[in-house]
Amino acid sequence: MATEVYLVRHGETMFNQLNKVQGWCDSPLTVKGINDLKRTASALSQVHFDNMYSSDLKRAIDTVHLMKNANVVSDIGKIRKLPEFREVFFGTFEGDDINKTWDQVAMAAGIGHEDDVAKIINQVGLRKFREAAKKADPRHLAEDKDELDERMVRAIQVLGDLTKNEQRVLLVSHGDFIKTLAIKYWDQSDGNHDILFPNNGSVTRGILHDNGKFEIVDYNMDANKL
Repeated sequence: MATEVYLVRHGETMFNQLNKVQGWCDSPLTVKGINDLKRTASALSQVHFDNMYSSDLKRAIDTVHLMKNANVVSDIGKIRKLPEFREVFFGTFEGDDINKTWDQVAMAAGIGHEDDVAKIINQVGLRKFREAAKKADPRHLAEDKDELDERMVRAIQVLGDLTKNEQRVLLVSHGDFIKTLAIKYWDQSDGNHDILFPNNGSVTRGILHDNGKFEIVDYNMDANKL
């Protein structure tokens, strides 16, 4: 049985608002973030889900509970937290200014000063961007492409095992992780260059097939398009 997966990006957080790097570190949802999520939750309130899942980071957990509380047609028990669906890890850069971080990554990639992540990826490709992030990180802890790809594959396997008897599930994850899933599993991505970063509270829809194959069929849908 194939499983339909609604991937929701968490709501805006304080670090999003302050333009800080936010991977495995956490910060609370803002008022705007909560209000945006209420619109998404309302749009999904009549969609039946067999289960709901979440990354194990608090901003995702808070988001999934907003989805659960607004849904009137699903009987959801305890939320299962999946660390495999955490945001990309940025190592020593966690909590730093985003523009300064991307400038350091650009220099490590050999393209001079550049604080726009999309432009960096389009110039050097995703693999070199991730390698540059690890190289620029003083402790070299940031996830590179191979490490992240291994975690994504494991995440899909874990989700497949959990949803064998579930037709439709909701899963709250994170912007860069969802974007990287789309680069790998969405046929509209060429797998090398940057694609649009998903909005806070947006929904990306995927299909997890019986044979373990995963494909994304809708990407970055806002509440008014659901």
